[in-house]
Amino acid sequence: MKLDPATRRENASLTRRLLVMVAGSFAFGFALVPLYDVICEAAGIRVNDAPSKIAETAGSDREVALEFMSILAPGGEWELVPETKEIVVRPGRLHEAKFRIRSRASVPVVGQAVPSVAPSYTAKYLQKTECFCFTPQDFAPAQEREFTVRFIVDPDLPPQVDRMTLAYSMYTLPERKLAAR
Repeated sequence: MKLDPATRRENASLTRRLLVMVAGSFAFGFALVPLYDVICEAAGIRVNDAPSKIAETAGSDREVALEFMSILAPGGEWELVPETKEIVVRPGRLHEAKFRIRSRASVPVVGQAVPSVAPSYTAKYLQKTECFCFTPQDFAPAQEREFTVRFIVDPDLPPQVDRMTLAYSMYTLPERKLAAR
């Protein structure tokens, strides 16, 4: 079947548009990773996902209230409870807090804690030196464990900030859960 020149032009135009859409989709897929990092950093989510290089300093007499929370989906597979709801910290000094995490799953699972700090612009001033959020955690069915987070509030924290919140969410890593069954 021979196509007339108008139909051939239309088909060629459609082919070009489809190729541009495919190339654009491919480029967008690659752009999602750095875009995700930028959005998370702007929102204060998972900014500190590696040990901090900051060292303890003499600190100051300034005090900042640090509240601990957990943000969990109702009916989820996790219970995450801070041992202490709030502590008063001094910037520049090493502090620690403990959390209890229990898996409600009936099979072995691997979970990952994701931290967030509020107000979000203060996330860069909360430097974790040790955190259970740095690595995935293996849990047996219905296992409960205690975890510690050690941190230093940077002395450069803006002076108007007198309260911060450190919240954790706990997620099951799906590919690890399937492998554990």
